[in-house]
Amino acid sequence: MLLLLLAPVAAAALVAVGVLYPWGGEDERAQRSVGTPVDGVVTAATAGPCLAPGQVQVGTPAPGADECLAVEVMLDEGPAAGTAITKTVPLEPSTPRFAVGDEVVLSFSGADASNPASYQLRDFQRGVPLLALGALFVFAVLLLGRWQGLASLVSLGVSFAIIVLFLLPAILAGRDPLLVAIAGAGLIMFVTLYTTHGFSARTSVAVLGTMTSLALIGVLSAVFSAAANLTGLGGDTSDLIGTLGEGVDARGLLLAGVVIGALGVLDDVTVTQASAVWELRRANPSLGWRGLYTAALRIGRDHVGSAVNTLVLAYVGAALPLLLLSSLADVGLSPILQSQDIASEIVRTLTGSIGIVAAVPLTTVLAALIAVRDDVPGDAALSRPESPRTG
Repeated sequence: MLLLLLAPVAAAALVAVGVLYPWGGEDERAQRSVGTPVDGVVTAATAGPCLAPGQVQVGTPAPGADECLAVEVMLDEGPAAGTAITKTVPLEPSTPRFAVGDEVVLSFSGADASNPASYQLRDFQRGVPLLALGALFVFAVLLLGRWQGLASLVSLGVSFAIIVLFLLPAILAGRDPLLVAIAGAGLIMFVTLYTTHGFSARTSVAVLGTMTSLALIGVLSAVFSAAANLTGLGGDTSDLIGTLGEGVDARGLLLAGVVIGALGVLDDVTVTQASAVWELRRANPSLGWRGLYTAALRIGRDHVGSAVNTLVLAYVGAALPLLLLSSLADVGLSPILQSQDIASEIVRTLTGSIGIVAAVPLTTVLAALIAVRDDVPGDAALSRPESPRTG
């Protein structure tokens, strides 16, 4: 029964990925590139008045005049590797402070490699600390999870590959973001859950619960984003549209973020509930499906409270600068909550939370109905009466 329910969905996800993938769109994406990353090292940094290229300072700068930082960078990569260029950045609160010895990343436009105007000073290099943190994360997962931890790391890599190789290129190629997110989430759901937890009735119940709850979240977010007239045109989306030079379905991008963001939390809830039902039956094989459902639902109530709180705090943490900026406007709480950016986060959080709440009883009842019909290893040993002792 589970195979009949899930096999068509898995096949549909694969077909959708194949249809939505931008086959042969590599050249078009290359034309939209914002530049080639080039590593370099800061060899000098001098603060002074902002001067145009070739302009020479005459006299003493006026008090309050704009100041800039002239940064000399030795290029480690690219066609001009081994040469130094000088870039001028304004000294503003929102710009980073570069110092001698900093390892930085520049963006090369592909024009004259010897012309400093062909480069933009983007950011710092962060490869080494991020790799060290990643290695520590892998060690912690393997130390506790062992083989299952290794399987979870493999599924994490697959999820990342699906996002990078399918989700992002398809959206950049102009495909509908919501359809792309649904197809990608479906593929991630099947691959990660079965890779991490194995092929079993318990995993299939978790997949079915995740799929149904995710569909509920998608419907609710689409309905309420339309009812609230959310356009999805935040700062990052506006920058994306400006970079692409063409329209993007901003609301679809908002809904795609809701679907992908809710998937990880739903996996946690549904797998936990399915595992709770199977373990309860293993501990007491005499329980019927109603007893399993009642006992596991008590576990689910505790889990859903912490899961919803986790989701809300995660979104609040991500939107903290936005909340601080909005709080500076002395207009009261209601206008702030109804603003485009804040209202988008509210819809994202509440629809995801409703999906999590619905996933608990839904997955629990499915697991209870299936678990009483599934042969759990060890049931016979648990239920077999002890033989009388002989002298």
